Amino acid sequence: MADRDHLELAEVEAGAEADAGSRTAVDAAAPTRATAAIPAVFVVLWSSAFVAAVIGTDAAPPLLLTFSRFAVAGVLLAIVALAAKVPWPRGRMLLHVIVVGLLMQAVQFGAFYTAIGAGLPGGVVALVQGFNPVLIALLAGFLLGEEITGRQWLGFAIGGAGVALAVAGALHFSTGAIVLSFVGLLGLSVGTVYQKRYTQGVDVRSGTAVHFLAGAPVMGVLTLTLEDPEVTDWGAFGGALAWIVLINSVGTFLLLNFMLKKQSASRVGTLFFLTPAVTALLAWIVIGQTLSLSAIIGLLLGGAGVLLAARK
Repeated sequence: MADRDHLELAEVEAGAEADAGSRTAVDAAAPTRATAAIPAVFVVLWSSAFVAAVIGTDAAPPLLLTFSRFAVAGVLLAIVALAAKVPWPRGRMLLHVIVVGLLMQAVQFGAFYTAIGAGLPGGVVALVQGFNPVLIALLAGFLLGEEITGRQWLGFAIGGAGVALAVAGALHFSTGAIVLSFVGLLGLSVGTVYQKRYTQGVDVRSGTAVHFLAGAPVMGVLTLTLEDPEVTDWGAFGGALAWIVLINSVGTFLLLNFMLKKQSASRVGTLFFLTPAVTALLAWIVIGQTLSLSAIIGLLLGGAGVLLAARK
């Protein structure tokens, strides 16, 4: 009887351990699935910024919109970082974080928004930004020593073709606006690689807050110097600003910094191949622009390119 009682007790304990193991596996699987979904969420949210920028620059000058974005987002993230009591970058690290902020925020969005305000369609700006992976791959190869395989270069080529097709029907531009869009691309690419090399270990919340707070004074001086900072439609401006701040400034850059900590710079950069096609799709949904056949084909090619380029 005693042996049978011990056996039954052992079976109960084994069952309890199995149940605990199952629960642990389920609990571990949930974060894994959530982490796997981050790139897709990032692409959609990042792409929505171009639609919001078109609406915002129709209601106010582009540099004023950029300054407002940085100021509000910087204060919000600073409050979050202070409430969480996370460490702030100091000394030489703080200088590196400020450089990243000026490149990835002030240069990129100051140039992009000015190009959109000059009449360059958001989809075309997304097209230019879509070449970010190629530039990042080259910079990462030279500066970070990251290996780029033949499969990845093939993915870059296919993705680039998809990017071009996705917005092929929207090429209405001026020379100055195109130059500005490439200046924005350079700021994003150099800033991404610089961040990967020099600011590892910086808390995402405090680091991103510094990015915005460093860029805000620069944009403030520029809008007062180069523009007439007047809002013509407060409803459209407020709605676009709220979306850009809460979703694009806070949400997407937290996701971007998180992914940069987990993956190589060139692999994260491949996600930008999808933004032109997704931007075209969002523009169709939000603004009512018809999705062309070339955009659909570009979306498929862009997805195939990302799939290839993301695999080592």
